[in-house]
This record gives sequence, C-alpha cells and structure tokens, in this order.
Amino acid sequence: MNINNPIVSDKELLSFYKQIGKNVKKCREEKGMTQLDLSQAMGYQSVSLVSKAEIVLENVHFGIKHLYFISKILDVELSSLIELNK
Repeated sequence: MNINNPIVSDKELLSFYKQIGKNVKKCREEKGMTQLDLSQAMGYQSVSLVSKAEIVLENVHFGIKHLYFISKILDVELSSLIELNK
C-alpha cells in the first residue's frame, strides 16, 4: 500500500492498524468472546476477517464500519479501539 502521503508513512500506518488489532483482541478477550463469536455477531460466517485483521495479515485491517460494530457488540467506547499504546 502506498498512499503517497508525506505526513504518514506506510510503516506508521501499518503500526496503527496493528495497534487497533491488538486493542480489538484485548477487548474481545476481556468480554470472553472468541474470534468466531465476534465474527458471527458482526454477520460473518467464519473468523477470516477478525483473525486476519487482529494481526493485519495479508494487509487486512478493520475499517471504521467494522470498528463501530465491534464497539457496539463489545459494549466499549469506539475510541478505546483506536487508542495508541493501550
């Protein structure tokens, strides 16, 4: 991914996506949910999106719509999912 933005490097953006994945995983585990539980609550039949996005595998990451759904499902503030160094 190259967004040609001098303000944010691809490396920095990848790091941000990885932090979001860690935050989602932490909140999910605190609520006692598996990746499959969360995936199904989001309307998916498999864990593919959640499992890949939690570790940014194959450049898959959570989008704002995913994060909004996740915040509602896990009953957490949306901002807690995008916090840096949580």
